[in-house]
Amino acid sequence: MEQKSFRDKIATVDESGKRVFLYPKKPKGPFYNKRKLVSYILLAFFLSAPFIKIGGNPLLMFNVLERKFSIFGTLFFPHDFHIFALGFILTAILLILFTVIFGRIFCGWLCPQTIFMEMLFRRIEYAIDGDYIQQKKLKAAPWNSEKIFKRSLKITLFYLISFLIANVFLAYLIGSEELFKIIIDNPANHKSGLTLIMVFSLVFFGVFYKFREQVCTTVCPYGRLQGVLTDSNTLQVSYDHKRGEERTKYQPKKERVGGDCIDCGECVRVCPTGIDIRNGSQLECVNCTACMDACDHIMEKVGFEKGLIRITSEKSINDKTPFKLTARSWAYISLMILLMIGMGITLQKRDKVEMDVINARGSRYFVNEDQTVQNIYNCKLVNKSQDTVDFKFDVEDYTDQIQLVGHDGQSVVFPGQTIDVTLIIKIPAAELPERKNHVNIMLISKEEVLTKKEINFSGPSKR
Repeated sequence: MEQKSFRDKIATVDESGKRVFLYPKKPKGPFYNKRKLVSYILLAFFLSAPFIKIGGNPLLMFNVLERKFSIFGTLFFPHDFHIFALGFILTAILLILFTVIFGRIFCGWLCPQTIFMEMLFRRIEYAIDGDYIQQKKLKAAPWNSEKIFKRSLKITLFYLISFLIANVFLAYLIGSEELFKIIIDNPANHKSGLTLIMVFSLVFFGVFYKFREQVCTTVCPYGRLQGVLTDSNTLQVSYDHKRGEERTKYQPKKERVGGDCIDCGECVRVCPTGIDIRNGSQLECVNCTACMDACDHIMEKVGFEKGLIRITSEKSINDKTPFKLTARSWAYISLMILLMIGMGITLQKRDKVEMDVINARGSRYFVNEDQTVQNIYNCKLVNKSQDTVDFKFDVEDYTDQIQLVGHDGQSVVFPGQTIDVTLIIKIPAAELPERKNHVNIMLISKEEVLTKKEINFSGPSKR
């Protein structure tokens, strides 16, 4: 059967290069119901995560300005860059592994862009404008009272939801407490925060009202990676061309000639990116499974076996063999397990309190009347734990005297707090073998050594 087109152009651009606005049919079916459940759980998580506290810290926060991050209630700071690097590599490997095995199903089921667009904004649009036929008619209709009312209502709701998302997004960046200050305080005191909220609101509104699927098909780099990472063994939403071709229209009173595809076009109508899944795996396919529900409904209606469009691999369709993990998949799984073990060990060995000690600028050693040598240091403490830490300092293997200056003389650091103190350390001159000595300064809490750092301690020459 001759096909009119075969992936020679994208569905969202016409021959002149002008944007073609899509009006997908409202999906329904068991896969869509499961996707709704997953989406609403993820929506609840996204909207609440920066406001949930674990041990006084947000469940999730990425405060770039203050260089403070909270992941599942655990605080991370710039000193933990190696952990972030390892976590980034682990995430990348996980994403690669997920794509190698399951294709782009993340985009259709887990991606925030798809969840907000399809499960929130699109459903509001269906409720106001109707299904795809009514939407097309409304677009072509003159600007009468009905069209003005529906457009005004949709724009208002879209912007209000975008404004809400912008506030939540800002909470991820600055923390919920700072966000509440911006909301309840005098707006003149938070001009930068309000500006960010308005900018984010307009961006989100533009994305969900106008840009839509273009984020997935032209902007998101993950779609480009799909062509590199997937192969004939990858599980993805696929049309069984062995069973479906040749396509012929369904005629109930005549003997069936050709494949099971009756060329009804329902799989194309429900696609949120406008592709024809029957043309094979395509960049624009986000594996949302809407076409699977639509096809299964038609197959059931005409009395054919369901699963003409299903989650399977190209190899399974061609060879009629069950799916198996490839050597490449097992290699990624092994690498991911090793990285997870490494991440666990790294987190286990992570200091409860980070300590940096440097010589005070412009200072030099001083010999006191009691023949002790005195050095001055600047010390920064970062409490990464969820506990208030009472601390003291000691020098390993030396008879020392340490005087704490600054921080109001208090030897306590609260969860997530960073403090700067000055240390005056005195060591008997007789115990210093060299002019420049390497000594270990220890941070102690409740008789437990939390961490220690090697410092240079200067003294008089022994010659």
